[in-house]
Amino acid sequence: MADIRACRICGPHLPHGVRPVLQFHPDARILIAGQAPGRKVHESGVPFDDASGERLRAWMGVSRVDFYDAQKIAILPMGFCYPGTGKSGDLPPRPECAPAWRTPLINTLRRLQLSLVIGSYAQAWHLGEETNNVTAAVHDWRSYWPKQVPLPHPSPRNNIWLKRNPWFEAELLPRLRARIARVLKI
Repeated sequence: MADIRACRICGPHLPHGVRPVLQFHPDARILIAGQAPGRKVHESGVPFDDASGERLRAWMGVSRVDFYDAQKIAILPMGFCYPGTGKSGDLPPRPECAPAWRTPLINTLRRLQLSLVIGSYAQAWHLGEETNNVTAAVHDWRSYWPKQVPLPHPSPRNNIWLKRNPWFEAELLPRLRARIARVLKI
């Protein structure tokens, strides 16, 4: 973790500076593989410390205490630092981060039972999906079950997606909450 905190690989490309935001412990049983921290998370230094985090915790059926217990849940975005804002929202995660850190960290998760794979960048890495079709990956969640679950981003910007895909909340989320409760023994 000290090496990650000292990392400057993406530094020249980060308009708001380097501030790796992640949560990790080798005993974590759940991995949340997300995109990259947003502006609010960059400022607080706490993963998913925003409206997206509130929705994600509700989707998972976990308290803030359980969510922020690194021995239960690891949070490793594809890019550890806030990449800045583009024309239609936050920029994609910096491409240098995942190859430098992802495999060594994941290989040390000795109790990993479930990975929540959020968004297209994480899905491409973890599921081998060379597509930007998050809806198709999420709709096909049973193909990855019970080890991995593809999810859309929990951002409030995805309210329209949730409205168009009511099966997500009706079919996937109850199963996900039950699986998480079993994995975490809560």
